[in-house]
This record gives sequence, structure tokens and C-alpha cells, in this order.
Amino acid sequence: MVGARIRELRQMQGLSQESLALESGLSRNMIIGIEWGRKSVAYERLWDIAAVLDCEITELFTAASAPASSSPYRGGRRPMERPEAKSR
Repeated sequence: MVGARIRELRQMQGLSQESLALESGLSRNMIIGIEWGRKSVAYERLWDIAAVLDCEITELFTAASAPASSSPYRGGRRPMERPEAKSR
């Protein structure tokens, strides 16, 4: 729930995961994990995230309009194809 709300607030402000990570002192991988609900975040770090998002910490605990995604968006990438063996 918190991760989905962080993602929603971040996107509303046009921030990338990278910029949120840099300004809050977390890694981008940590931000991704939090937003997907796969990683927990220390209470102290929620204050840092709220400061970057310019919101009260209580706003992070309100329900997001969309639930957290359980799988990453791959941007339409196709699976890698195995290169054909070259004939000699």
C-alpha cells in the first residue's frame, strides 16, 4: 500500500525513480522494490521520501488510486532470440 502511494505521488510530480532515489538517499533498486511491494523500508527513510515528494508522511499511508504492480513493465521489449548458428 505504501509503495503504490509513493509511486503515485512520484509520478504525479514527474519524478523518475532515479531522481527520487538520489534525493532521498536510497538506491534506485530500493525504490523499485518499495514501489512493487517487495522490499520494506525503514521508518526513518519514509521521512526522507516524504520530504522529496513534498508531502506529509501521513500521505504515504493513504490508499493509492491504483494498486502496486506485482510485475515490472518491460516497455514492450521482445524476448531475446537465439542467434542462428553460422554455417562454415
